Amino acid sequence: MAADDKFEITIASRGAHAAMPHLGDDPIVAAAAMIGAIQTIVSRTANPQEEVVVSITQMHGQYLEHRPRGGRAARHLPIFQAGDPQGARGRPAADFRKASHPRMRQNLLLLLQADPAAVNAEGPTEQATRAAVMVAGDANVQRDVTPSMGCEDFGFMLAARPGCYLWIRQRPIVDGVGLHSSRYDFNDEILPLGASYWAKLVESVLPRSEA
Repeated sequence: MAADDKFEITIASRGAHAAMPHLGDDPIVAAAAMIGAIQTIVSRTANPQEEVVVSITQMHGQYLEHRPRGGRAARHLPIFQAGDPQGARGRPAADFRKASHPRMRQNLLLLLQADPAAVNAEGPTEQATRAAVMVAGDANVQRDVTPSMGCEDFGFMLAARPGCYLWIRQRPIVDGVGLHSSRYDFNDEILPLGASYWAKLVESVLPRSEA
């Protein structure tokens, strides 16, 4: 019977939205590279005639902020990815993979959802831009915004009716603390600006009734 040496590795990182991975550190990619490198311990350092097996049998993900759904959000990279591999002789990893693949395929198919792209229409965009300029000034209205890889439910509305999805900047993202972070702090100072924009948009689009 072979000896059994267990080991544990932890990878910590900054979190980010999966559509904007450059704002954080992806521990999943790091863990994948680590697992590949560990396999070379046997294939490139041990004598091929020796009986040596290194298997990664466990891998756990969790958020450092202890969120209820930590590590399971569909579009978010975990802030903290904990690897809990155990070096073992035998086939625990292979057996688990064989048994879990049918269930994984079933769950993935159930999770698939076709969200349409959010594409602004020309007319509504011109109306929204005019209202924004009247409130914030032309220098503070950015028209050539780089398309985002994030998904927005408003795309369903734009697919049904022509419209415009407009962003209002509140503060830069620092250390991965964006809209979906539990540490997100909304900038209350932009509330009057946002309210003024909506009022100006209504005033500029809807005709005034004559008393």
